Amino acid sequence: MGRLGIHSFVWTNGKTQEGLERALEKTAEHGFRTIEFAYLKPELFDLDRLAKKAQALDVEIGVTMGLPPEKDVSSTEPDRVAAGKAMLADAVRAVRDIGGNKLGGILYSAHMKYDDPPMPDGWKNSVEAIAETAELAKGTGVDIVLEVVNRFETNLLNTTAQGMKFLDETGRDDVRLHLDTFHMNIEEANPAAAIRLAGDRLGYFHIGESNRGYLGDGVINFDLIFDALLDIGYQRDIVFESFSTAVVDEALTRACAIWRDTWIENDPLAIHGRDYIRLKMDEAQRRRATNARP
Repeated sequence: MGRLGIHSFVWTNGKTQEGLERALEKTAEHGFRTIEFAYLKPELFDLDRLAKKAQALDVEIGVTMGLPPEKDVSSTEPDRVAAGKAMLADAVRAVRDIGGNKLGGILYSAHMKYDDPPMPDGWKNSVEAIAETAELAKGTGVDIVLEVVNRFETNLLNTTAQGMKFLDETGRDDVRLHLDTFHMNIEEANPAAAIRLAGDRLGYFHIGESNRGYLGDGVINFDLIFDALLDIGYQRDIVFESFSTAVVDEALTRACAIWRDTWIENDPLAIHGRDYIRLKMDEAQRRRATNARP
């Protein structure tokens, strides 16, 4: 396993420089080695200062985002596609400038519930936009990872199989998938099999419970998840994600339908999440060692 991380919305709504810096401090304090920020507009934050603080704390930065409807690269309207490509290009530069190592999330469509299925031309536009974004990111140290999410947050990539087809059509080997146990629990017939299908094209992984709260309080079978991660030799980041109206920002509240407090205090949540992930990984490794004995 690579670095263990946490989403910044556990700590802050991301509205202020002070909040982001505090999130970095809390991340390091609790033993996480990477943090995930939502898209940071360069005109609103001092990215260089954040980068230096992260380096001093030995915390790596990843950024995830979803496109707004007016910048939907899966649209069939050229103006929207062009605006989306420009936003993705700006995001790559912002991640580079903050010293980040990945740009993920719903980069291939708007982050919203669609009323219609995707159009073939829209799919092609999205593939082209992601291929162009990956070319821009080449040599910057920023990995492009596409999050496969549930049907209420996109109409394009809801399953790992769809994601693999999309990757193939980009014609690039430097774009990977970003899987999330919360979304997989909704859409995949067999989440562990989906992880094995992704294999070495899995570039980023979210651990989140079915109710987005405390790990172990929902219905996800994390034993099967960690067994599958071991089976594919996953060595990249694992990031704990949990949302509550106690902290999360207004835009994500609407996009992800976070209508209630799944927790109130973030420190106990973070400690539990860190320890739970470590426990489940250790248990999976012990199962593997036991099963390997003659």
